[in-house]
Amino acid sequence: MFTVTLLCDPAGPSLDAALVEALRNAWGGGDAVWLSPDEAAEFSVQKVPANRWEVWADIQRLSVDLIVQPTEGRRKKMLLADMDSTMIRQECIDELADMAGVGAYVKDITARAMNGELDFEAALRERVALLKDQPEEIIAQVLKERITFMPGGKALVSTMKAHGGHAALVSGGFTAFTQAVAAHLGFHENRANTLLAERGRLTGQVGMPILGKQAKVDALSEITSRLGLTEADVIAVGDGANDLGMLKRAGTGVALHAKPVVAAECDVRINFGDLTALLYIQGYAKADFVAV
Repeated sequence: MFTVTLLCDPAGPSLDAALVEALRNAWGGGDAVWLSPDEAAEFSVQKVPANRWEVWADIQRLSVDLIVQPTEGRRKKMLLADMDSTMIRQECIDELADMAGVGAYVKDITARAMNGELDFEAALRERVALLKDQPEEIIAQVLKERITFMPGGKALVSTMKAHGGHAALVSGGFTAFTQAVAAHLGFHENRANTLLAERGRLTGQVGMPILGKQAKVDALSEITSRLGLTEADVIAVGDGANDLGMLKRAGTGVALHAKPVVAAECDVRINFGDLTALLYIQGYAKADFVAV
């Protein structure tokens, strides 16, 4: 059996019951179950519809996400999440660079690296080098003034934890940010790169080894092994090219508002929903969400 989930942006719920019923009838699905009125619904089908991606493309114009996945095992025991542009709305390196006066140049490098056009490690070293001699306090300033959280993050982490899940934040960014973000959202652990500083100023260097695409895959393997889980027990979420390794290895890999090159390689694409979409696709109803 497979489960078809339709959802939209909860900030402006507009999922049409007629659309859900029409698709259910066309695909010979079971009764529709509304996980949240006007926001998320699901139904079961016997097989993956042959015109799945044609329908997906068609309903994109309605700002509706469509996901088809195996029903068995879709509720996961571990969340593995990217941070920049995933759990938070910003790219931390871009915000640091903007405050340091080199924002436009760094933002372009970030965009190209996240779209897979540049080597991640080389691009990170190049960007960090431009932060040399900036006061270390710039990190706290960016955290306070520029970082905002992606909607639904606390509900996602809290609900999965309440059902026995483990939450790990893995980022190609920096520990100075992941530690704060992980603490705020309730992650059990976090991994990221280290911005080096001496005598209160950034050195323009990153601690080695650099955590990139392979390190995220390694985190998936190491954490599941430690917890006695399998990779199939994991739901992973990210948006950039350096997330593709873990997205492909996890039981469910979610491309969240992702770069085109990333979305193209993932079967689960969330373009309109927020982070609560990761709960809906696991079969949680809004009434099941842990209040935050």
